[in-house]
Amino acid sequence: MERDVIHLASDPLFPRRLEQITATAGCAHPVHLAGSTTTYDALTGELLHHYTTADEPGERLLVRCRNRRATVCAPCSRLHAGDTFHLVRAGLVGGKNVPADVRDRPRVFLTLTAPSFGPVHRAAGNSRCRPRRSGRACEHGRLIRCLTVHEEGDPLIGQPLCPGCYDYCGHVLWHAYAGRLWKAFTDNLYHHLAARTGRTRSGLRRAVRVSYAKVAEYQKRAAVHVHAVVRLDGAGDPASPPPLWADADTLADAVRSAAAAVRLTTVHSAALGECTLRWGDQLDVRPLRASYGPDGLSDEAVAAYVAKYVSKGAAETAAGLDHRVTSAEEVRTAPVSAHVRALMGTCWRLGGLPELEPLRLRAWTHTLGYRGHILTKSRAYSTTYAALRAERAQHEQAVQGSSSLSGADTTSDAHWRYVGSGHSPGAALIAAGIAEDLATNREVAREALRSGSGGALGA
Repeated sequence: MERDVIHLASDPLFPRRLEQITATAGCAHPVHLAGSTTTYDALTGELLHHYTTADEPGERLLVRCRNRRATVCAPCSRLHAGDTFHLVRAGLVGGKNVPADVRDRPRVFLTLTAPSFGPVHRAAGNSRCRPRRSGRACEHGRLIRCLTVHEEGDPLIGQPLCPGCYDYCGHVLWHAYAGRLWKAFTDNLYHHLAARTGRTRSGLRRAVRVSYAKVAEYQKRAAVHVHAVVRLDGAGDPASPPPLWADADTLADAVRSAAAAVRLTTVHSAALGECTLRWGDQLDVRPLRASYGPDGLSDEAVAAYVAKYVSKGAAETAAGLDHRVTSAEEVRTAPVSAHVRALMGTCWRLGGLPELEPLRLRAWTHTLGYRGHILTKSRAYSTTYAALRAERAQHEQAVQGSSSLSGADTTSDAHWRYVGSGHSPGAALIAAGIAEDLATNREVAREALRSGSGGALGA
């Protein structure tokens, strides 16, 4: 590493390489591109600007990897978390082309859990884990009780009391169908809203639209549960408010009954039999109100919670691995708990069955069969990641004074190709230092802002 740092520093193009690494904010795994972009005046054909990587270090340009996981790339993860915060917040309070009156519309923060696939060790405060009176054993000879008071962080938390009794197939199949369960829930929600307001289903759909943003989170038992912001809008233009008869209490009641009514029955083969899928019994529905009260939540707190979660890696969430596996040997040697390894092994085995091929379980073994994105939203909820990134790019162009080169009166001819990724050992050390400096600067600025706000309030 030291030799590589000396080699990089002695390169005449080192200042430009440093600029590139700084421009990516110290991205840990940048993407390397080679090519050129030429900008012309659309009316006259005059050449306005030409950029090529031929004069760059290594004849390549570094761009961010945009990985959301902090364990993979902390700088890009922070940027993704910031975009997520603004995406979710815009759907709560407006902004980013979302009308400000969404804050006054019926909204709830919902948590849906997975059902039980077998008893697991749990942290119950100062209480015992599974204090059952009977000391009987299961068919595998294991006691189905635990008298231990587990501390937070105990590696036993989330592990099954008896792996032989645990329904690993049901757990994996539930993950594979979690997207369809959510779709069934949103469809049910329209039906239950219609029943509670005395309207027909088609009439209700002509009056209101259900908008949402949801994030998937892995519990200690490695089962996904869903946090979602659910909002009622008018059925017409996304900016139209819902009818006056739609309120948060009616929405909350409909959410509870709609989630409880979801049932999906799947039959794959004689060996697996029939499988009925549903949401878990634990359901939390909290209203989000424009004027905060004892039963309401802060819009910023909800957006910050969602943004914080999407940056977590697999090691932090018992979610398997951050990368795909390609063989059963990788599953056996994966650095995960025995419970997660059993789930991954079940994914791999079930993925080899022809009747389960459409579920692509082997491709999603690293996420324990869950195939959805970590965060999804309905079309009308708020802005998009692409729009936020385009807005940031325009801001950066304006700061650099290059925004005049793009617009309706210009045309661009671009030719780019992927040529690699990552850093050499010396460049990785430099990037880590830049990322650390930027993080320190942000913390100092945040503390200064807090001190200034406190002084202003005190004055």
